Amino acid sequence: MNFPVPLLAAAGGNTEFEHLLLVLVAVIVATKLMGALAQKFGQPAVLGELVAGVVLGGSVLGILDPSDSVVHALSELGVLILLFQIGLHTDLRSLAKVGSTALFAGAVGVVLPFVGGFGVARVMGVETLTAIVIGAALTATSIGISARVLSDLGQLKTPEGQVVIGAAVFDDVVGLIILSIVASMVAGADLTVGGIGQIAGVAIGFVVIALALGSVAIPPLFRIIERVRVSGTLSAAAMGFALMLALLATQAGSAMIIGAFAAGLILHPTPQRHEIEESVTQLGFFFVPMFFATVGASIDLGALMTREALTIGGLLVVVGVIGKVVAGYAPWWFKGNKLLVGVALVPRGEVGLIFAQLGLAAGVLTNERFGALMLMVVVTTFVTPPLLSLIAGRGTPNEEGAPDHVGIDDLVVGSSSRKSRKIKALHPTDH
Repeated sequence: MNFPVPLLAAAGGNTEFEHLLLVLVAVIVATKLMGALAQKFGQPAVLGELVAGVVLGGSVLGILDPSDSVVHALSELGVLILLFQIGLHTDLRSLAKVGSTALFAGAVGVVLPFVGGFGVARVMGVETLTAIVIGAALTATSIGISARVLSDLGQLKTPEGQVVIGAAVFDDVVGLIILSIVASMVAGADLTVGGIGQIAGVAIGFVVIALALGSVAIPPLFRIIERVRVSGTLSAAAMGFALMLALLATQAGSAMIIGAFAAGLILHPTPQRHEIEESVTQLGFFFVPMFFATVGASIDLGALMTREALTIGGLLVVVGVIGKVVAGYAPWWFKGNKLLVGVALVPRGEVGLIFAQLGLAAGVLTNERFGALMLMVVVTTFVTPPLLSLIAGRGTPNEEGAPDHVGIDDLVVGSSSRKSRKIKALHPTDH
C-alpha cells in the first residue's frame, strides 16, 4: 500500500510535529483546567488561561515557546478571532442610545489613563515610544468582562449598565485606532504630529469606508449564502470575510486587527449574527486560549519580580484604576451611580493583553516592562467583579439583553452556570 507522504513522515518519527502536538495538548488541557478554576473563584477564565501560560512557559515548565513560528501564527489567529468577535458584539447604535453621557465617560476614560500611564513611564525613565505603548494599554475596557459581571448582578439594563457598555465600545474603538498608530510607529513611521495624524486617518478611513461599502454589499451576500444549506457555509464565509478585511487593512497601511474588528462591525446588524457568533466562538475556544497562554508564557517571572517591574506595575494599577473611576464621575449631569460606572470600566482584560503583546513582539517592551503591564492587566481584571458586587449588590440577573448568546464574553470570561442552564433548557436533547 502507498501511504501519503505525511503519514510516512509521521511513521518515521517527525519529532518537530510531535512536539507541536505535545504543546497543543498541554495548552488545551492547562487553559481549560486553569480557566475553570478561575471561574470557581469568581474570576474571568482569561486569568486562569494566563496563569496556565506562565506555568507552561520558560519560567516554569518550558513547554510553550512564544517565539516558535507555528505557536506565534496560532496566537495571531486567536487575536484576529478575538477582535472579530468584539466587532460582532459591538453595536455602534448603543452609543447613540446613551448619548453624550457614554461618549464623555468613554473619552475621559481614554485620555486620563493614557496620560497617566505615559506620565508614569516617562517619570520612571522610559523612552517615548515605549511610554506611548504603556499609556495605550491603559485606555482599553474589556466589554466581555464588564457585560458579564453587570448582567450577573442584574445591572446590565439599568442606565448605569448602558452607559458602561456605550463607553466601553467607545474606549475599544479609540483604543484600536491608537493601537494601529503604535503598530505603525513600531514599524518605523515618524513620531510626529503629522505622521501620527496620517496613521490615524488611515485607520479611521479604512473603518469608515469598510462600514460604508460593507453595510451595502455584505447583507445581501450573506442572505444568499444562508440559502446554501450546507453545514458550516455561513461561518466559513464570515471567517473568510474577517481574514480578507484583516489582509486589506495591512495593504492599506493599517493593522490587521483593525480589519478583523471592522468585519465584525459590518456583520453585527445582519440577521445571521448570532449564528455566526456561535460558530466562530467554537473556533475561538481553540485559538483564543492559545493567544492568552502565549501571552502568559511570555512573562519572565524573574523579570516580573524586579524592583522596576513591581514599581512601574504598581503605579500603572493606581493610575489605571483612578483614571477609569474618574471617568465614571466625568458626566456631571448623570444622576445614576457614578461609582458603579467608573469601576465597571476598570478591567483591561483581553484588549490590554493585545496592546502589551504587540509591544513585546515588536521589541519595544523589555521583559520587566512587559511584566509591569501584565501586573496592571491582571490586577484591574481581578478586582472588578468583587468591587462591583459590593457597590451594586446583587439584583435579578438580566435575561433580556444579557450576553446570553455564545460570543466574546464566553471566550474571555467563560460560560456562567445561568447560561449553561438556559442552553440546556433550549436544547434538552443535545446531550
